[in-house]
Amino acid sequence: MTDTLELAKALIACESVTPARGAVFDVLEAALEPLGFDVERFILGESPDGPVENMLAVRGNGSPHIAFAGHVDVVPPGEGWTSGAFTPDVRGRLLYGRGAVDMKGAIAAFVAAAARAQGPGTTSLIITGDEEGPAVYGTRALIERMQARGLKPDFCLVGEPTSAARLGDMIKIGRRGSVNIWIDVPGRQGHVAYPHLADNPIPRLVAALAEIDGIVLDEGNAWFQPSNIEVTDIAVGNPATNVIPAKASARLSIRFNDQHRGLDLTQRITSVVHRHAPEAQVRGIVSGEAFLTGPGPLSTILSAAIEANTGITPELSTTGGTSDARFLSALCPVVEFGLLNATMHKLDEAVSVADLYALTDIYADFLARIGNAGS
Repeated sequence: MTDTLELAKALIACESVTPARGAVFDVLEAALEPLGFDVERFILGESPDGPVENMLAVRGNGSPHIAFAGHVDVVPPGEGWTSGAFTPDVRGRLLYGRGAVDMKGAIAAFVAAAARAQGPGTTSLIITGDEEGPAVYGTRALIERMQARGLKPDFCLVGEPTSAARLGDMIKIGRRGSVNIWIDVPGRQGHVAYPHLADNPIPRLVAALAEIDGIVLDEGNAWFQPSNIEVTDIAVGNPATNVIPAKASARLSIRFNDQHRGLDLTQRITSVVHRHAPEAQVRGIVSGEAFLTGPGPLSTILSAAIEANTGITPELSTTGGTSDARFLSALCPVVEFGLLNATMHKLDEAVSVADLYALTDIYADFLARIGNAGS
């Protein structure tokens, strides 16, 4: 199972909709153990966010320690696939199946690369079954397990699909943070003909949202695009035409750069809401803080491996959504690089077979260069 295509097919064949456990980890363990990896698997959590299975596989010892992080869980396939979502199918030059791009293909490529490159130091794989879901029992739990074992990578590579138009054209060296905020404005229900006997919460919520919509958080900076606040839901739940509602609610999503912290943004929104609706309840959940791994040895070595195997000089970027790199950045310098992202989460998700093997070459070259740099 060290052939990239065959391992990718075996992983895709496992129905690992988030939260994942079981068969897909069996396949990965069977591929890693013959390569000399010590494999530890553990399950955490209860429904609805679990149970979740995680895997920590380690080979070698000492420095340099390069970690590869990824996830074997996938989003639900949906209806309308040309062939079965979990029936890997090579048609023409493409491998089809849920997870081909995000990100079983990259995991297969790294395992195949690790079979080739067995240099000095330590190689580890940090694999979770809970990245596409709430991410409560996944990578954060793996980080805690590594810290308990005294394992601290020098560098971490996350195999998310970062390439935009061609394999190798983009490396992610940071991500914006994300905070979701729920606003509940209380009122007093009553008949619309007697407004003095009721208290309509909707005007206060609308006024608060209007002020929030006018906020300019920043203009961006050298590495990040401007932060943005988006209203993602407004709800009253009032089926009657002649009733003033008792409550009005809204939800915000803020994607923010490294000029902000999630808690500070929540407090700022709370202050705005309370100016218009002092009795309102505001609750924020930070799913990740912004981080940046500035240009340095990690991105330089990875860029050199990409250019040597593709002829492309990759762009260093922080665009896109969040990933588990937001947790791993607290552990060590982290960058993300993987396959083309054009079909991830879509029907008929597919990856070029040639790109699978090219990514394997890049990962193997990267491992060799990291080993040479540390020796």
